[in-house]
Amino acid sequence: MTADDSFNRLDDDDYPAYTMGRAAAMLGTTQGFLRAIGEAKLITPLRSAGGHRRYSRYQLRIAARARELVDQGTPIEAACRIVILEDQLEEAQRINAEYRRTTGAPNPGRPV
Repeated sequence: MTADDSFNRLDDDDYPAYTMGRAAAMLGTTQGFLRAIGEAKLITPLRSAGGHRRYSRYQLRIAARARELVDQGTPIEAACRIVILEDQLEEAQRINAEYRRTTGAPNPGRPV
């Protein structure tokens, strides 16, 4: 691996750069919370060669959203389901916008 490869990973949202302890500290939560959202299948951290959990920036954003919901009183399983549905909706909207852009199809709800 070259130095350029290492620097390029700094911009990669999917690169598993954060240990469980660091991820928990960044989110202001516990390692148990991260384990719980992993058990709920919200995120699946990658594992280092030694078997330690590693989290990406994208996974930390997902975990942060789940934590917001839990902090508001939502049960963790429900929070995880809400975050999954929000993520799916965002992806569907992105795909629809791309389709409209490439085909010239009108945007529903907007005057033609």
